[in-house]
Amino acid sequence: MDIREAILAEHSSHQTAKIVRYVGSDAGRFAELMGLFTGTDRRVMQRSSWAVGNCVESHPELADPYYALLFRMLERTDTHIAVKRNVVRLMQFVNVPSRHRGRVFDVCCSLVGDPTEPVAVRSFALTAAARIARDLPDLMAELRLAATRYPEADTPGFKARRRNVLGV
Repeated sequence: MDIREAILAEHSSHQTAKIVRYVGSDAGRFAELMGLFTGTDRRVMQRSSWAVGNCVESHPELADPYYALLFRMLERTDTHIAVKRNVVRLMQFVNVPSRHRGRVFDVCCSLVGDPTEPVAVRSFALTAAARIARDLPDLMAELRLAATRYPEADTPGFKARRRNVLGV
């Protein structure tokens, strides 16, 4: 399968599932997908982000060589919302290496506390940050503060996620 052609042929859950099945747990195929995801074609980046997220959900170890790259994509201000959403989503499924935890927590906490971010980004960031802060009371307190800072902007979906993740 030519992954790029498959990405451009159709943007659907069915096509994404075919790509994810093709990649499977193969690190070489995942590297090819990551090359498309981090390339310069914005349309390919956007569409491939869905497959990247689903691949990592099934095989979290595939993300290991790419943590720094994924975090840089979250920190960029010109990142397409689909890319940001899928990167934050996949952060829920991985064990972030200790050397990256502070950086990921800060980015996720910032996303959670930004009422202009879409609810999916805020919700996924909340879960990812909570996984990192799970055994650190000071970080959990910081996350609770960020998650409750703008109650007027909270949707029912975000409130439910906050209640399930933080108990508030």
